[in-house]
Amino acid sequence: MSIFSWIDPDVPPRHQSVLRYALERWEVERGEQAYAVFPGGGQWSFAEMGRQARLVATGLAQLGVARGDRVMSWLPNGPDALRVWFGINWLGAVYAPINLAYRGSILRNAVEIAEPKLIICHSSLVSRLDEADIDPALPALLIDQPKVDPKGARSLLGGDYLDAGIDAALLRLEEPIEPWDEQAIIYTSGTTGPSKGVLSSYCHGATAALVAFEEKSCADLRYLVTLPLFHAGGTIGTIGTLLLGHSIALPEQFETGRFWDVVRETRSTCCTLLGAMAGFLNKQASAPGERDHGLQWAYVLPHGQTATDFSARFGVATRTMFNMTELAVPILSREDQADAESCGRARAGVTLRIADAQDREVASGEVGELLVRADRPWSTSHGYAGNAEATAAVWRNGWFHTGDLFRRSADGDYYFVDRAKDSIRRRGENISSYEVERECLSFGAVREAAAYAVASEFGEDEVMVALSSNPGASIDPVALVDHLRVRMPYYMVPRYIRILDDLPKTPTAKILKTELRAEGRTADVWDREANGIILKRDRINGSR
Repeated sequence: MSIFSWIDPDVPPRHQSVLRYALERWEVERGEQAYAVFPGGGQWSFAEMGRQARLVATGLAQLGVARGDRVMSWLPNGPDALRVWFGINWLGAVYAPINLAYRGSILRNAVEIAEPKLIICHSSLVSRLDEADIDPALPALLIDQPKVDPKGARSLLGGDYLDAGIDAALLRLEEPIEPWDEQAIIYTSGTTGPSKGVLSSYCHGATAALVAFEEKSCADLRYLVTLPLFHAGGTIGTIGTLLLGHSIALPEQFETGRFWDVVRETRSTCCTLLGAMAGFLNKQASAPGERDHGLQWAYVLPHGQTATDFSARFGVATRTMFNMTELAVPILSREDQADAESCGRARAGVTLRIADAQDREVASGEVGELLVRADRPWSTSHGYAGNAEATAAVWRNGWFHTGDLFRRSADGDYYFVDRAKDSIRRRGENISSYEVERECLSFGAVREAAAYAVASEFGEDEVMVALSSNPGASIDPVALVDHLRVRMPYYMVPRYIRILDDLPKTPTAKILKTELRAEGRTADVWDREANGIILKRDRINGSR
C-alpha cells in the first residue's frame, strides 16, 4: 500500500528511521551491493559505507564528540561529506552541514546558532572562520590534510583522525538512538532574513523521505543526488535510499552540460530537479539519442510547463510536491495528475488549512496562507536552534505557518500562488510574483527572473522584474513586453525591467529579492511607460 494513501500515525521503529540501525540492517542483508556511486569512478557498498561511518565515528569519539553534540560539516558533495554525515550520526551526535558559500556574518550566524563542538571542513575554507571572527575555541578538522601544523589561536586537526581505525568500545551506546532524537540542523535559505537552523529528528527526516519515495522498493532504484547535502533536497533523498535499501549517485554538483552523461555513467533511475534545473536542460540544443539515458522519473519543483516540456522531450515521468525544510512533504502530486500547475493533494497523515491573517479558513478558490498539522509525532521540525521567538511565531495557534500563499480547488488540489512576502498589489489587483516570473521565463532569451514590488507614485506598487539572459542571447524589453501582454492581464505586465548578468542569490542559490528590492529603481532600469508603452484594460478579455 502506498504511503500516499496511508501513513502510520505512530513513530516508526528505529530500523526504519535511525540511520545507524538502517545501515546495520543493510550491511547484513545487502552487504556487497552498491550503496553510493561516485561519477568518475569508485563506489561504496553498504558494507563499505558502514566501515567508513565507523571510522569517522571512532575518530570523533577520540576527539571527545559524544551523543547529542553538534558537529558542523562544511564539505562539497562527495565521499567525505557522506562518511562525515553518517559518522556523526553513528555516535548519536547531531549533523549540522553548512553551505560552501558561507562567509562573514552569514557564517558567524550559522555557527552561533548551532554551537558546534567541532567543524569539519576543507583546508581552503578554514581561513573564513577567522575572517568572520568565529571564536578560536572552535576547533577545525581539515579533512584534506592528513597532518596539520597548528597555526594561530585556533586548534587545527588533521584528517588522519578520521582514518586511524575502528574502536568498537568507543562506538558502544549506553542507550539506543531513538527516532525522536535530534538528527540534524538544516539551515533555511535566508531569502527573507538571516538563515534559521531547522531542528530535525530522525522521525522527521524519515517521514519526509519515505513519503517522497512512496515505498518504491525496486532493487535497481538509484537516486541521483542533484542538490547539496547541506540542503533538505539533498538530505531527504539520501535518507530515503538508505532506509529502503536503495542506492545513490553522488556527483559534486549539478552541471547542465554533464547531467545526462552523469545519469548514464552512474545508471541513475530517478532524481529531483529544481524548476530552473529542468529549464536549463530544456534549453540545451537537441542531440541524437537524448532519450537514451535510463532516467525513469523525476520530481520537478515547481512543476508547470517546464516539467511538461522536460517530460515530453526526454521521456522522463515527472511529479511534484510541496515541502519545506521544516515539514515532511504535506502535498504530493498523483501519478495520473493532468494539471501541471497543481502541487498535488494533501497526503494522508496531515491536515491542511488555507487561512486568512487570523488563521481562519477561507473558502475553496480563495487565496490564503497554507497552515499545516501532522498526525505523527516528531514528523515535523521541533523548532529553530537558538531561536525560541521564531519557533513560537511559526507555530502559533497550533499550526505551522508556511508563509506561502495557496488556493485549493473544490476537488482538493493545491495551487501555489506566491510567498506571502513576495506578493504585489497594483491598482487594487493582487499579483503573484511567481506567475509573472513563470511567463518571463517562457521568453526564449530569459534565463532567470525575479519579480517584485517597487513603490508607485500613485500609491501601492508597480511591478518590476530583474532578468538575466541565456548565454549568447540578449533581452529586448519591447519584445518581452509584446510576449507578455498576450499571456497575462494588463496589470501584471512589468512596468520596470532590469537586466543583469546574474541575479543576486543566497548561499543556497535562491534569488535574493530583498537585495533587489533594497536597490529599487536603479539607473539601468528600463521603464515601459517612459518608453511610450501604456497598457490599458481590454473590454473583451482584460489582456491589454
